[in-house]
Amino acid sequence: MVANELAFIATNDLCATTRGRSMPLPDLDMETGCGWVPANLGVHAFGQIAKDSPFDATGDLRLIPDERSLTRIDGIAGRPPVTVVLADITHLDGTEWSCCPRTFLRHAIRDLREETGLSVFGAFEHEFMLVTDEAPEPPMSLQAMLRAEPLGTELVGILAAAGLQPENWLAEYGAHQYEITVKASDALTAADRAVLLRDIVRNLFHAVGKHASFAPLLEPDSVGNGVHVHFSLRDRDGMPVMHDAARPGGLSAAAGAFAAGIIRHAPAIVAFTAASEVSYLRLAPHRWSATYAFLGHHNREAMLRLCPTIQTGGRTPASQLNLEFRAGDATGNPWLVMGLLIRAGLEGIRQRLEAPTILDRPVEELSDKQLTAAGIARLPASLPEALRHLGSDQIVRKWFSADFLKVFQAVREDELRLLDGLDPATKCKLYADAY
Repeated sequence: MVANELAFIATNDLCATTRGRSMPLPDLDMETGCGWVPANLGVHAFGQIAKDSPFDATGDLRLIPDERSLTRIDGIAGRPPVTVVLADITHLDGTEWSCCPRTFLRHAIRDLREETGLSVFGAFEHEFMLVTDEAPEPPMSLQAMLRAEPLGTELVGILAAAGLQPENWLAEYGAHQYEITVKASDALTAADRAVLLRDIVRNLFHAVGKHASFAPLLEPDSVGNGVHVHFSLRDRDGMPVMHDAARPGGLSAAAGAFAAGIIRHAPAIVAFTAASEVSYLRLAPHRWSATYAFLGHHNREAMLRLCPTIQTGGRTPASQLNLEFRAGDATGNPWLVMGLLIRAGLEGIRQRLEAPTILDRPVEELSDKQLTAAGIARLPASLPEALRHLGSDQIVRKWFSADFLKVFQAVREDELRLLDGLDPATKCKLYADAY
């Protein structure tokens, strides 16, 4: 510990912004945490409290740290180390607050395990861009990776030292775009890592005068930044249960039902996973993002992608098979995103849904009749449309408290009001600055 080192007790809000309070590290109390205010959940991406939020100036809460999430972030040049611990939001007596995003995920994990004996093992895959007028390097090139040095090496080292287990660091297709992935873990740890990773990246680049943005789009016609969630199912003994060689795509019955539940409720879910107006400029045809809710075989325009497995070195599909959810970006709170995938998947298992049709060709090649026969529907084309689907999907709505739905709606609608009348380029700029 360095002199005057700080601790930060953190939550992540409905705009996927990490907020909280700091104190001297020796004063960090893991049992009592620190104070918090209900109205804080109503702050939107542009820093104001939504006017129709159900929470006003009254009320007090606590941020109660989860010691398992304790993370020391060190190694950023010119910045002191800080210990961050992620928290659940509770009432003053320690009982759960019904609007806590992290508690929502914990309950989804619990219910899936209690009802089915299954658990989710996964990881978040992040893309971001540097906001700069400099000429870009060739996409996906060694040259682009080397031009980012020493920041790439430093980032991987900082994440490793913090326990986030970095897996891949690469230059991506877009101008000044990079991707960072971490190893798979249990669902709560995976979401916790996603919360931490975004601010570590921003802080590292900010320390050297660079602006790293996870916004869905920096410009209306540019390549977009996605946040993709890879996940698989495991049994009570921690053994993979995704694979069944006798079934289409090698997907087990449980995994097929889980996927079907996500696809069925996708129109409402994307209001959370793609939670900004500009998110839907990215979720458009021919942008290597999701436009239709379907399960695709190695298809990077599928909302759910059946990821490839390799057979070299004696490897078998059973330990590798996973699905990738591609209709998300960094405007989505990782705890809510993972919790919604689990809730929807569990609903699919409860309803004994048949596995979705696995599409092995571009969705644009299908006629309307073929789309209908395959059960493939268009995802919402705008945030207001996604909010309407959320308003009508009673199954998804029952997963949340009334106050949670009210504040979420208020935050989204207030952002839409602030953007009303602005051109797409200005909207993208505002989100680039916010994320």
